[in-house]
Amino acid sequence: MDSWILTAVTFVPLLGAVIAMAMPNDDELHKRWALAVSLVAFGLGIAMLFDFNYDQAGQLQWVVDEPWIDVIGAGYTLGVDGMSLPLIALTVLVMPLVFLYSWSHIPSPGNTKSFLILMLILETGMIGTFVAQDLILFFVFFEVVLLPMFFMIAVWGGDDRRYASLKFFLYTLFGSALMLLGFLALFFLAKDPVTGEFLRTFDMRELTDTAGAGIARSSQLLIFGGMFIGFGVKVPMFPFHTWLPDAHTQAPTQGSVILAAVLLKLGTYGFIRISIPMLPEAAEAWAPVIGLLAVIGIIYGALGCLAQTDMKRLIAFSSVAHMGFVMLGISTLTDFGINAAIFGMVAHGLITGMLFFIAGSVKDRYHTLEIGRLGGMLIQAPRLGWILGFTSMASLGLPGLAGFWGEFPAILSAYQPANGLPVETFRGYMVVAAVGTVLAAGYLLWLLQRTAMGEPPEEFANDPEIVDVTPLEWVSWTPFLLLIVLFGVAPGLIFEVTDPAVVESLNNCLQFENGCDGVADATTAALGG
Repeated sequence: MDSWILTAVTFVPLLGAVIAMAMPNDDELHKRWALAVSLVAFGLGIAMLFDFNYDQAGQLQWVVDEPWIDVIGAGYTLGVDGMSLPLIALTVLVMPLVFLYSWSHIPSPGNTKSFLILMLILETGMIGTFVAQDLILFFVFFEVVLLPMFFMIAVWGGDDRRYASLKFFLYTLFGSALMLLGFLALFFLAKDPVTGEFLRTFDMRELTDTAGAGIARSSQLLIFGGMFIGFGVKVPMFPFHTWLPDAHTQAPTQGSVILAAVLLKLGTYGFIRISIPMLPEAAEAWAPVIGLLAVIGIIYGALGCLAQTDMKRLIAFSSVAHMGFVMLGISTLTDFGINAAIFGMVAHGLITGMLFFIAGSVKDRYHTLEIGRLGGMLIQAPRLGWILGFTSMASLGLPGLAGFWGEFPAILSAYQPANGLPVETFRGYMVVAAVGTVLAAGYLLWLLQRTAMGEPPEEFANDPEIVDVTPLEWVSWTPFLLLIVLFGVAPGLIFEVTDPAVVESLNNCLQFENGCDGVADATTAALGG
């Protein structure tokens, strides 16, 4: 397969959005069009899965390398390896399912055309971020998702949508500004380890190969710090997380699903694709801090869940905790930890995306998400109640379901972090993270008990709007449910794809066999300097 596949899968949704702008304002027509466009992107994604050379998963494939903005050294450079392929597959799967769900769940106010166009633009931004191999191109795609999500929350959100959308916009914009400064610093400071000349490039492949050679340690620490805040806000990590509960609570169901399933992964992907490979010496220095904030986020998110009275807000706080497990795996700087982190990204996308689907359907039926007013779902809508129970078990990490492989390996990886990192400190993080899994069981079982069990409350006992899962919801949700089981019983489907790329990345810039200790000198020697 030629390299055109990456350009096609990235820009088909954007092309579909542009065409949709010129189409007449017919709701049914736009629903069919948006679904058809997303299915084309899905078909291209499936073709990529079949054509991908899994024996060479550690190498970039379908590489596109064309000039773009010569005056600043930015190129139109695309490529996919084993680290990005699962996230692209997740994106192209989630979007058509969201469009299917939207068929009968367009939020108020109407304006179906604008709502669906924004989601198509979002899809291009998300896919583009995972395929970009140039820092400026990465930044453009990374920022493309900001405005569509802002408008989805600000226009179609809840009562406090203006506050939530502005908070989301300002937090992420501030983080992105620091991230861009980090990219510019890399452009000006990175040197060829052999000749000592400045590279003056945004090419992520070259910057990964040089691995910070020639950049002073103090500069590396500052650059990594800027990118740490930029990516950390997007994850979001504690203490940059406060925009997330507000955004999730006020966003329409579709916005919450996309935000949880894919958008949060842009930040964690930035760490493993850019920050760690390009600045390994700084990554070693920052790793204990990242690990500390990760475990604080795990406990804080769990305690925050226990304090919530709104179902959607509880699920939002659970994302803070779950992304803490992902960041804990990343902070170990080991292939085991980073593999666990990528699996955790996919598992969280499926499970928490499904929880937000359920929350949206509960809101449609009960017109409230106040946990204290709900109850008896297993009696009034038994299939919906059982799906909530199943997804809650997956979210708390029940063995046999995908959530287990997103948490357990991340915790285990902290037992033996990369050489040069404080072993006892990370083992302490491991213990704290394990306590977080107990708290997760507590808040999820509490949610299930309050909403699904017992007798229906009097105000909803005879409400005709409370129906069980509809056929359209079954179609939208079944792939999520099946994949949660499939990846739970066969985690190798993801691990075997990601591992070669992770090992290649660490061998290249962290000298994995020796950990991070003395990485700058070791990398320079390996490259012939």
